[in-house]
Amino acid sequence: MPAFRPSTAIFCLMLTPWLGHAQTAVETPKATGSLAEAEEFEMPEIVIEGKAESLIGIATSASKGQTSAKELLARPFSRRGELLESIPGFIATQHSGDGKANQYYLRGTNLDHGNDFAIYVDGMQVNLRNHAHGQGYADMNFLIPELVGQLDYWKGTYFAQHGDLSSTGAARFKLVDSLPQGILSTTLGQFMYERTLIADTIKTGSGLLTVAFEHQYYDGPWQLPASAMRLNGFARYHWQDATDNVNITLMGYRGKWDSTDQVPSRLIGSVIDRYGNVDPTDGGNSQRYSLSLDWVHEGDHTTTRTNLYGGFYDLDLFSNFTYFLDNPVQGDQFEQKDHRWFVGGQVANDWRWDALGQEQRLTLGVQMRTDFISGLGLYNTTQRQRWNAISVNDIIQDTWGVFAEAELKPTKWLRIIPGLRGDVMQFEVTKSNITGNTGSVVSGILSPKLNVVFGPWKKTEFYLNAGSGFHSNDTRGVVGGIDPATGLASPRATPLVRTYGAEVGIRNESIPKLVNTLSFWTLHSGSELIYEGDTGSSTPGPSSQRFGIELSSYWRPNDWTMLDVEATCTRAYLLTQDPSHQNVPNSIPYTLNAGITLGKAQGLFGSLRVRYMAPRPLDQVLDVYSRESIQVNGRIGYRHKNLEFALDCLNLLNRSDYDVAYYYPSQLKTDAAPVNDVHVHPIEPRMFRLSVTYRF
Repeated sequence: MPAFRPSTAIFCLMLTPWLGHAQTAVETPKATGSLAEAEEFEMPEIVIEGKAESLIGIATSASKGQTSAKELLARPFSRRGELLESIPGFIATQHSGDGKANQYYLRGTNLDHGNDFAIYVDGMQVNLRNHAHGQGYADMNFLIPELVGQLDYWKGTYFAQHGDLSSTGAARFKLVDSLPQGILSTTLGQFMYERTLIADTIKTGSGLLTVAFEHQYYDGPWQLPASAMRLNGFARYHWQDATDNVNITLMGYRGKWDSTDQVPSRLIGSVIDRYGNVDPTDGGNSQRYSLSLDWVHEGDHTTTRTNLYGGFYDLDLFSNFTYFLDNPVQGDQFEQKDHRWFVGGQVANDWRWDALGQEQRLTLGVQMRTDFISGLGLYNTTQRQRWNAISVNDIIQDTWGVFAEAELKPTKWLRIIPGLRGDVMQFEVTKSNITGNTGSVVSGILSPKLNVVFGPWKKTEFYLNAGSGFHSNDTRGVVGGIDPATGLASPRATPLVRTYGAEVGIRNESIPKLVNTLSFWTLHSGSELIYEGDTGSSTPGPSSQRFGIELSSYWRPNDWTMLDVEATCTRAYLLTQDPSHQNVPNSIPYTLNAGITLGKAQGLFGSLRVRYMAPRPLDQVLDVYSRESIQVNGRIGYRHKNLEFALDCLNLLNRSDYDVAYYYPSQLKTDAAPVNDVHVHPIEPRMFRLSVTYRF
C-alpha cells in the first residue's frame, strides 16, 4: 500500500472548516454531526481524574494511581507504548522495529514485552500467553491515544481482580464512551514521519457512534529505512440510561516494518555507524482485530460489570541477534510466527450495604479466556526464506478465574480489604512437529490478598498490603519434554509459578493541590523469567527477590500548571547458591521521571519531560553494565478556538544513549570465534514533529 502523502493530510485539514459545523469554543461539549445538532442531543458528561486528584478514601495502596486523557496527551512521546510511562517507575523502550511491542521495565524487572505486567484495554487483556516472541507479549500498536479517556494502574500482587502475568502490576486503559468534538489531526516530522487521524461521534438511533481512522508512516534515522506503516480503525457504539452503560467496540490494526535490531557495540564507529545494521532483512508484519462488549448495570445497592470479547491476531517476525554463531553459512536469522483466535470475558458484581455506620462492599467475579493458536512456529530463515522448521505447534489454552473481595469499614478511619483468587489453566498442545511434545496439563492455584488502610487523618492515609500472585509459563515448555533445538530430553517447566509481594505506604494531601505518596515494597518470584537476547525469548530461571522505594509528588497549583516528580530505587537478586551469580540482568536500580505542563484551553501551552535510567547490570556476575540513559522531550504549542498547533522535540539534548543493551555472544563472518559483547539499540536523534489539529 502506498504511504499517505503530507499534501493529502494538509488539504483535508484546510478543507474541513468549510465542510461542516465549526464551533467557537473548545470547552463546549456537543454531539458531533449535523443530525445530532438538529435533534439537540446532549453528550453525556465525562468526568476524568488525574494524578493530582484526591484518592483519599478510594485507593487501597500508596502505589495505586490514575491519570487522565489531558495528562496523557500533554506528554510528547515517540511510541504509544510510552503512554505507560505515566506509571511511576515504568520504562518503555524498543530494541527492534516500530511495529514490534515495546520492551518494558518496572520495579527492577525486565518485563520483556509484557510478562508479569498485565495490560488491559477496557476489560480485554492485551497480553498474549504462549506468544511466538515471548510469554505475555503485549503489543499496544492497535491503541489510538486520542481515544483513551483514563489510565488506571496498580502495582503488586494485592488485588484480587488481577490474575496471570500481573505480579509487578497492571494497567487499564479506559477508552472514551464518545468524543465531545470531532478530531482531524495531521503530524509531519523528520525522517519521513507522517500521521493522520480523523475521528468523530454522531448520534445513531438512541445512542452514539464513534468512528476513528489513523494512518502512520515512518522511516526513522536508520541506514535501512524502517518503512514502518500502521493503519488503525475504531468504531464504538455507546448507549446509556439511568441504570445501564453499554459499549460495543470494534478495533482493527495492521502494520509492517523493516527492523534495525540491536547490534554489537564493537562494530559501531568502525564497521557501521550508530544507526547501521548487520542483517538488513529483519522485520515483520502484524495485525489484530477485536470485537468487545462492555456493560455496566447500576442497581440500588449493586453494580454488575460484564465484559465479553473475541479477536484475531497474527504476527510474522524475522530477527537475527547472533548473526553467524550457530550457522556460519546460512546465518542465524529466525522467523517467529503467531496466528490465533481468542475469546474471553468477565462478570463481576458489587453488593453494597450499610453497617456500623459505614458502607460495606462485597465483590464476586468470574473470568475466562481461551486462545486457539495454530501454526505457532519457530523457523530458521535466510533473507526471510524458511529452510528449517525448528518448532511448529497447535495450542489451545483455557483459563478460568474466580475472585472475591470485601471492603469492610469497622470505623471511619479503618478499611480492611481481604481478597481471594482462584485460577485453573489447561495447557494443551494438540499438534507438534516434534514427536513427544503433545499432551495436556491442568494446573490450579489459590492467591490470598489483604489490604489494610488507616485514616484519613488530616488528609493522610497509611497502607499495609500483602498478597500472593503468579505467572504462567509457555505451554510449549510445560507440555513438551523434547528440546526442539537439540532433539534431546529436557525438563518440563512449572505451569504456574507462585509470587509473593508486600508493601507499606503513605499518601498525603494535607497541602492543597499537592499529592505525595511514598511506598516500600518487596516481591519474591518462585522462578524468574529471564530475557535471553540471543534467542529473543524469556525462559524460566531461578527464584528471585526484589525490594524498593518509590516516591511520587504531583502539584497542580492552578488549572493551567502541573508539576510532577517520580523517583524509584530498586534492588534485585537471584536466589542462587553461587553468590557471585545472583545479579538480575537488566534490573534498573534507579529511575526518575519528572515534568512540567503549562497551558489553558486557549492560548500558549507547553510541556517538558525528563526520563532517567541509571546504569544497570547486564549479566549475573556484576562485571558488565549498561550506560545511563537520559531522555528529554519537549512540546510548545498554541490553541485558538478550534485549531491547535504543536511542535514536539524528541531527545531535546540529542544524547547518544541506548534504548536497550544486552550482553551475550555473537559471531560475524569476520570473527574467528564467538565474541561476548554488549549489543545495543540506540535512542533516536533529536527530531522535530509538527502537529495541526482541528476540532469540529
